[in-house]
Amino acid sequence: MPSIAVLRQWRSAVLFCLGLSVVAAALPAQRGRDEYARHPGQRPDVTIFSELDLPAPNRTRTGAGAPGPDYWQQQVDYRIDVELLPDERLVRGKEHVVYHNNSPERLTYLWVHLEQNILRKDSIGTLTEGGAAMAQGESDASEGVMLSDVSHDGKALEYQVYDTLMRVHLPTPLAPGARYECDIAWSFHVPQRVFRRYGTMETKNGVIWELAQWFPAVAVFDDVHGWNTLPYLGTGEFYTNYGDYELNITAPRDHIVVASGVLQNPTDVFTDQQLTRLAKARQTRQTVMIRSGEEVTQADSRPAGQGPLTWRFKAEQVRTVAWASSPAFVLDAATTNTGVLVQSAYAAEYSAQWSKSTAMLCTAIEGYSRRLWPYPYPVATNVGGVEGGMEYPMIIFCSGRSRSEQGLYGVTTHEIGHNWFPMMVNTDERRHAWMDEGFNTFINIYSTVDWFEDHVPGKPGRFGGMLKMPGVPIVTNADRLNGMQLGMLQYEKTGVGLQLLREVVLGPERFDFAFRTYVERWRFKSPQPADFFRSMEDAAGMDLAWFFRGWFLEDAMLDQAVDSVRQPTGNRGARITIVNKERMVMPLDFEVTFEDGTIERFKVPVEVWAQSDRIVRAMESTKKVVKVHIDPDGMIPDVSRDNNLWEAGD
Repeated sequence: MPSIAVLRQWRSAVLFCLGLSVVAAALPAQRGRDEYARHPGQRPDVTIFSELDLPAPNRTRTGAGAPGPDYWQQQVDYRIDVELLPDERLVRGKEHVVYHNNSPERLTYLWVHLEQNILRKDSIGTLTEGGAAMAQGESDASEGVMLSDVSHDGKALEYQVYDTLMRVHLPTPLAPGARYECDIAWSFHVPQRVFRRYGTMETKNGVIWELAQWFPAVAVFDDVHGWNTLPYLGTGEFYTNYGDYELNITAPRDHIVVASGVLQNPTDVFTDQQLTRLAKARQTRQTVMIRSGEEVTQADSRPAGQGPLTWRFKAEQVRTVAWASSPAFVLDAATTNTGVLVQSAYAAEYSAQWSKSTAMLCTAIEGYSRRLWPYPYPVATNVGGVEGGMEYPMIIFCSGRSRSEQGLYGVTTHEIGHNWFPMMVNTDERRHAWMDEGFNTFINIYSTVDWFEDHVPGKPGRFGGMLKMPGVPIVTNADRLNGMQLGMLQYEKTGVGLQLLREVVLGPERFDFAFRTYVERWRFKSPQPADFFRSMEDAAGMDLAWFFRGWFLEDAMLDQAVDSVRQPTGNRGARITIVNKERMVMPLDFEVTFEDGTIERFKVPVEVWAQSDRIVRAMESTKKVVKVHIDPDGMIPDVSRDNNLWEAGD
């Protein structure tokens, strides 16, 4: 049976539908039986309109989809000193970790991610047949993370390493509200070939190094799963704690280094001329060249002296940090109209497109800040290197070899969009990649128009084919999907679903308010899928169980069809029968064209399908009908559009 909320909405819908002379053709109970007959895997007592089976709300996560008064999350702060040794292809570092136990539980151990271990020959990410790591491209094996110290106050701590995870035992339990400090020293080699996210790219003026997923990071302990210890397999990205970072990077003197965070010692690492240019860039929206392509090969474009330089950065309230270093970097900068310093670092031979990167990044940040929430950090940097597209707080990696304006803006706006999802709204990407990749794909639809003013976003109706992937719902864990499924479900189908929810179901004003409310509630916190579903329903003021069930939680398909048209007889108008042939439902929008060329448009709320899979619309006019067209604007992803159109003589 439909939920109480649906019944209330359906009562209003009935009054509306009766005004349109819509006649229901079956009793409510029949709806469940009809669905079960077509979908034997479904329970007969669960219809598309049934309430969602969500975790019970509590004082941590409320029924409104908001953080409750008892909401908590851990914080982990890091001071990291790291050195890049290019000749050895070695990254060597030590970190001081401060773990804040904000939970109500006593902890006896910490779990730590060692993600470089995925490149070990015995890693499950390598050995799994068709494993995610190998599916993304071949990699050279390495020793993974080489630990040289795990200690507290100089005393060694007991630890065990299991693939990409390390369990560190605490000498005494860590009480609620207390904090624990420890030190970890490690190193790893950067292979010549790495499947994703970091590595090196040769350029005419030297190697570009990109470093990410690169330091031992304490795993998340939360109110839903306790310790989050899903291994790193390559496809599922990461779920980490917020924290404050001091990041000190030592690199050869001829390198320029960019990283997550605000540079603390610019006078140590830039020339006087570059400092003057950087000061100018802080005052203008126009791109200012900090080090040009011609200057890259000039010795005086780096500070005089001998030996390496240390670049010092600070980043506050971030999930992780990443960095890049190269003697080949061209560097330019500008400042958005919202006050964010934007930089781009790239190779001189790709300046034709990359010289537009900073302006692109400014445009994308300003658009997202206007539509969603102000960009939360003071700096944003785009790096052109080996990684095709990857996001981290305040820094993104995009293909350094981008040769088209469309390609570079597409990857730039996507990756910087991730600074909202999941950098600001901290989702669990290992389990729920759709909550960052899909949400980001959705906001990219509207960002593209910011740069390409003549761009016309694709209508969701043209994506009906994506529904034809039986057995695989959007909510499937990313590491359980192959590459095609990941892209189709977690990115495209989620993005199209939100576009559909905005443009067809709720309308832009109603959707935008609800979506911004979700962002505001969960910025710098960690929502679960149930929190998103509840928050959207709460702020939109609509029961959306039918939408979330059909689009996200199941693999349902949508097929609205014109079943029959009975022409007028006597004083009785034509009777048009429209059916919903699959489990998914959507509002009904159709046009009727009469023999005299006049057209009438009818919009029927989705609740009409709660009572029957078939409706009959009786025309008031006695004119002959020559055409009936469901969804004439092509807005809904119908899997069989052939039966959306009926014409006299068919």
